Amino acid sequence: MDKIVLSWSGGKDSSLSLYAIEHGGKYEIDSLITTTTEGHDRINIHAVRLDVLKRQAEAIGLPVRYVRLPERPSNDEYNKRFNDVLKECVAERITNVAYGDIFLEDLMDYRKENLAKVGMTGYFPLWKKDTKELAKKFIDLGFRAIITCIDTRVLDGSLAGREFDYQFLNGLPENVDACGENGEFHTFVYDGPIFKNKLSIQKGEAFKDERFSYCDIMAI
Repeated sequence: MDKIVLSWSGGKDSSLSLYAIEHGGKYEIDSLITTTTEGHDRINIHAVRLDVLKRQAEAIGLPVRYVRLPERPSNDEYNKRFNDVLKECVAERITNVAYGDIFLEDLMDYRKENLAKVGMTGYFPLWKKDTKELAKKFIDLGFRAIITCIDTRVLDGSLAGREFDYQFLNGLPENVDACGENGEFHTFVYDGPIFKNKLSIQKGEAFKDERFSYCDIMAI
């Protein structure tokens, strides 16, 4: 069975992708790959602490490869740093990368184009699946997740820190995607069928910037 690395944010789409790969019989997951910002102790966009992500990966049972980025990197610098890590994978005879993208065509095209430069191919296990059905499947499979980031242009910032459950899902406005595929919200998963043991966490203080509201997460 060919090995594959999975682009990892710690959220629900990454987790559903991991579940799909584990049950697909096509690939063996070698490791997770995530991006971090130099000088900060949090993963990009989701703002989850690095030590919490490490504990999450340990609870799942997979190693993590880190793409360490400068603050506000240019596209060229982002691609260079990411490709340096991908080249390490190729050197280990791993030529496939999985992503949790669902329907953003331009993003998928960008990923495929960049992967081709280092001799790799992309795999998209959730591609074109109905996002409402994916969200329901996530909950029904027994995954547990917390909303860590809210785009306050489309949702009330006070939703940061809520559980991703049917109550949250049913309360979303019609213009907000059920999986937050347009960046409306982001999640952190702490339990579910991909975990060898549940990750014990507690919610910390809320914080925000000009656009986004966040809920801090700590492992206990």
